[in-house]
Amino acid sequence: LLLNQTNKMTTLTLLLVQVLLVVPTTFIQALSSPPFNIRAKAQTAPSLLTSLINESKCYTTQSGASEFASSCATNVVYEDCFEPQPIVGRYDVERHLQQRAKLRNQREDVGVRIDKMSDGTTACGFAWTWTCNDLEGLRGTTFVELNDANEIVYVREIPEPLIKPGDATLELLKAVTAGAEPKVFDDDFVPRVPVNANDVVKYLFQEAQGRDVSLAMELFSENVIYRDFNYEEVLKGKDDVQKFIEDFSFPGIEFRAQRFDDGVKSSCFTWEVVLMDAPDTIKGISFYELEDDGTGLIKYVRDVPESAIKPPIFGGLARKLRPGVGVFQPVKIGSRPGGL
Repeated sequence: LLLNQTNKMTTLTLLLVQVLLVVPTTFIQALSSPPFNIRAKAQTAPSLLTSLINESKCYTTQSGASEFASSCATNVVYEDCFEPQPIVGRYDVERHLQQRAKLRNQREDVGVRIDKMSDGTTACGFAWTWTCNDLEGLRGTTFVELNDANEIVYVREIPEPLIKPGDATLELLKAVTAGAEPKVFDDDFVPRVPVNANDVVKYLFQEAQGRDVSLAMELFSENVIYRDFNYEEVLKGKDDVQKFIEDFSFPGIEFRAQRFDDGVKSSCFTWEVVLMDAPDTIKGISFYELEDDGTGLIKYVRDVPESAIKPPIFGGLARKLRPGVGVFQPVKIGSRPGGL
């Protein structure tokens, strides 16, 4: 009997030792593992980005930059088109955003205002404006895509050019493509009625591009507002927008769509401009928004192209001299509704 009790005590002692060894090891492993991001697991792209920007202040605080990084996949690609090369990997994205936040926080009360955001689920885009106290400055557009685990896997961000070339861009493109032959299509174009915002932009850029512009214009509202950041002035009305699109519709140029979100009432997508057989392209982002009346007509467009020089000379200088607003001549906050 005494022997049996001794054996039982020995067994209990061994079990206790095992527990004492396993618990600390498990605890240490939990501490060393990457943080479990409940936010990224549970939310759509728009709700995730809204939370990161408005609540965590991911673009203006060190801690917010870390939260953004923790919402990213390990292999995330962040195309900040202000920089010469994309930032790859969660650690480098965190460091990049922290450096930007540190620069902006040389001024008090800095922020990033979301002007518009598309309603995609697995991807979305948003138009934004830098703010500082009672001033607003730099504008731009960002496209974000999630993976199957709802982690941020791809970002493209493009700020507006501070020096807007206007029609000089058009003349340069025409000069580069002089002598190009019109594109020959292998199939007949069949007009159709797109079902939602992301279908509208796919239809315009993958089916209707290069065809009869008047057919494409049937999808635009009479009161459409078109903001192309190559120009100082906003285009207002269907007639002005049609002339603008016709001006940029000539042989040798193609706006090649790359990534689309799955927005229903508004949609954002990335693209590149391909000139004839040139190996180099110009990247960009577009944001399209439909009317609220159920017609499915386009009421708002924002286009922003990347700079050919990175970082842009004037853009870099403005960020150093006026880090809160990122431009030389900011305006009163609220004076450009929707970031116009």
